[in-house]
Amino acid sequence: MAFMEKPAAGKVLLDDTVPLTAAIEASQSLQSHTEYIIRVQRGISVENSWQIIRRYSDFDLLNNSLQIAGLSLPLPPKKLIGNMDREFIAERQKGLQNYLNVITTNHILSNCELVKKFLDPNNYSANYTEIALQHVSMFFRSEPKWEVVEPLKDIGWRIRKKYFLMKIKNQPKERLVLSWADLGPDKYLSDKDFQCLIKLLPSCSHPYIYRVTFATANESSALLIRMFNEKGTLKDLIYKAKPKDPFLKKYCNPKKIQGLELQQIKTYGRQILEVLKFLHDKGFPYGHLHASNVMLDGDTCRLLDLENSLLGLPSFYRSYFSQFRKINTLESVDVHCFGHLLYEMTYGRPPDSVPVDSFPPAPSMAVVAVLESTLSCEACKNGMPTVSRLLQMPLFSDVLLTNSEKPQFKIPTKLKEALKIAKECIEKRLIEEQKQIHQHRRLRRAQSHHGSEEERKRRKILARKKSKRSAVENSEEHSAKYSNSNNSAGSGASSPLTSPSSPTPPSTAEHAPF
Repeated sequence: MAFMEKPAAGKVLLDDTVPLTAAIEASQSLQSHTEYIIRVQRGISVENSWQIIRRYSDFDLLNNSLQIAGLSLPLPPKKLIGNMDREFIAERQKGLQNYLNVITTNHILSNCELVKKFLDPNNYSANYTEIALQHVSMFFRSEPKWEVVEPLKDIGWRIRKKYFLMKIKNQPKERLVLSWADLGPDKYLSDKDFQCLIKLLPSCSHPYIYRVTFATANESSALLIRMFNEKGTLKDLIYKAKPKDPFLKKYCNPKKIQGLELQQIKTYGRQILEVLKFLHDKGFPYGHLHASNVMLDGDTCRLLDLENSLLGLPSFYRSYFSQFRKINTLESVDVHCFGHLLYEMTYGRPPDSVPVDSFPPAPSMAVVAVLESTLSCEACKNGMPTVSRLLQMPLFSDVLLTNSEKPQFKIPTKLKEALKIAKECIEKRLIEEQKQIHQHRRLRRAQSHHGSEEERKRRKILARKKSKRSAVENSEEHSAKYSNSNNSAGSGASSPLTSPSSPTPPSTAEHAPF
């Protein structure tokens, strides 16, 4: 497909960050192997689920591919003899379920292409590298001064974003990196406004934004070129990784976990907050802050991938902040993501879960104060501070910035209005998703409480009490009626006396008990 062609009509723009869960529903033994029937679900909706059938060999193949991550994953071992026994199959099914649970709850693994293809082959069957190459090749037909040196295979986490090492033909020693990305589910700009804004990015000049050399777009994707940085990103510094290595290899299982020095944390943090404030003031939605999107240039941090929000791509941390209804603007998303970034700079690894109940010892209590304001239970429940508030906190307020480059990013009024509307649409989708998750969580809690052992005992006790109370009330009512009958008979009523062993209730029409 030519680079300037329109996308196919009715193209589904999936949110790749929506978690997939997988439950093995049954197994079936064939002549020489066992198949496992797996129910896969996207997000919280049971309606959004499907069945796949996988053999043990499929699990083994996936596991071998994931070895690049350097993790010890709990795949049950192979067995050549007795592997068709019913007890063994049941035990293996438990082991495979545990394996699925581990890879679907690991933030990096669950978002990687290998796992997505395994669980959702219908939506992830395309060869995304080949698609990117086709688009890039079409681009070079009209821009012959550029040349591809090599694909930078899987250096990023996004399935639909690919990278290539480049050079300019008359400057062969200079290296650049080209990124190509498909549209995402949050693309709300019109095609015209989208293309105009993408082409504006090279004009953005800021001491803490990594400069875009060239940018262009069509109705379905965007292509950007930047200078290649041999030192890599802030995440590469933290994890002591090589920039060209695959994402899974670099960041899944770091060999040495060590945070940065306090002065680095203060300086980098202040620089990042300054550029976030600049973008917020400009009305330019970001929402994509994480350590891999911060390029290191000496002692200076420079933000990457401003195009992501224009393309409508979902955030790396979306599955985290979509759980908290108070994190519902792109400004508050940036602040929450800054908390993740600060945690990683401080401790050399991401938090195990969010919200964070307690923080390990840090180089300064001032660091913990910022982390508590962005990642704690209270912060996630009540809302994020503003970027301006973070800049005033002791950790950053005394940092002196020496860079004198004057920020410049002129956005025409019409495009500012388009950005504002797109931002509101992105936030509206997030709020709706958070509402659905909140309602689902409440329903799950109610069902869990209703089905708990303690609740069942409570209901049994209540039922017994109600039964006893009903029996007493019936007995009292019977006694009252019997007494009424005797009283009526004694006062000359025509109703005959009945035997106590077979009482006949009096007619309420004739003998109303007034």
